[in-house]
Amino acid sequence: MKVTMDDSRISSIAQLKEFLKGSEKIVVSLEDTNLSEKYEFIEKTIKQFSYQKLSKKDKRVIIQYLRKVTGYKHTQLFRLIKRGEKSSLVKQLYKRVKPHRIYTSTDIKLLEKTDELHLRLSEDATLEVLRREREVFNNQNYQTIAKVSHSHITNLRHSPIYKSSWINHTKARQIPIGVTMAPENHGKPGSIRIDSVSQKDVYHINSIDEITQWEVVFCVPQLSESCMLPALKEIFEQYPFDIFNFHSDRGHETINYLVAELLQRLLIKQTKNRSYHSNDNALIETKNGSIIRKNMGWEHINQKFCDDINNYYKNFFNIYLNFHRPCVFPTIITDKKGKKRKVYNVYQVPYDALKQILGADKFLKKGQTFEKLDIIAYQMSDNEFAEIMREEERKLFQEIREKDRDNGSQRKS
Repeated sequence: MKVTMDDSRISSIAQLKEFLKGSEKIVVSLEDTNLSEKYEFIEKTIKQFSYQKLSKKDKRVIIQYLRKVTGYKHTQLFRLIKRGEKSSLVKQLYKRVKPHRIYTSTDIKLLEKTDELHLRLSEDATLEVLRREREVFNNQNYQTIAKVSHSHITNLRHSPIYKSSWINHTKARQIPIGVTMAPENHGKPGSIRIDSVSQKDVYHINSIDEITQWEVVFCVPQLSESCMLPALKEIFEQYPFDIFNFHSDRGHETINYLVAELLQRLLIKQTKNRSYHSNDNALIETKNGSIIRKNMGWEHINQKFCDDINNYYKNFFNIYLNFHRPCVFPTIITDKKGKKRKVYNVYQVPYDALKQILGADKFLKKGQTFEKLDIIAYQMSDNEFAEIMREEERKLFQEIREKDRDNGSQRKS
């Protein structure tokens, strides 16, 4: 059904305001009409209301009216009104600045062929190949393209003709380890994210469960397969629930055949980050800064102290993180438009988050019970355990610094 709009009775700015106010929920648009009718309407309106003589406030009303009827955007309307004030508003004919092309599609295809054969050399090297084709080997097909300038080779490589069929011959090596996808938790604990944090001569392997934020940290002297396998086994053992998904970035410490074999033997699915999806491993990245760097600092640690650090982690630090350090958990809120957003307003320790999961008992490992975990969680208050943990941390770093001084290290403590 086509509706004809008659605006001949609208003759003042006040009437325009009433029209806009009364038609807020009504779609009145000339979007489907041809360009000449839209231009005619704009020109008629600005001349009818003497747009050039109006105040800024009244001009704003005219702009709102034209936007509603024509469907044009604010910036485009300004350009059209400016043209309509100077002369009649008609469609402008396209005039090409340089109608004669020097390098035709045939010349661009020759450049493309050269790049394909030589795996896209630099501009200077490509220019030399084109010159040799014409001058040394007397190939007349390259007579025009051989005269191209250094900078224009880049322009031609970005042209639609070149890009339509150019294939980048970078030989990517496909590693059949892990599945490239976002980590899946299925609403239950056991989907962990893992990453490594370098601290000079040692590496902290940080892992965290996505649902409960249960965190286990381990220290290794180097990111080799021989160090990673026992580290992962110890990390899995310290979790009170079974692990079913293992997600990491594409670092060599986790994307290797030995780790893949271990995960396959334990029936743990391995996933890895997708390209251009930085949020895939965002949770563990934030913990690297707020947990590892904040507590362990940046100073040098000798590789000989890995065992001492792991004893500190297992007996104090990991217990503190999961039973005595509150974490923030998101709440998903749906607004009136149906858009979902996360609000971070719930603070609790990971152990409480684990207990609040419906049917949490069935996720615990065989032989593990909440009665045993309650003994660890409630035998000391948060501040009491944190005080003991900080004292052990002070002793550990004092020993590390004394060892550095004995070795003649000049590193700052």
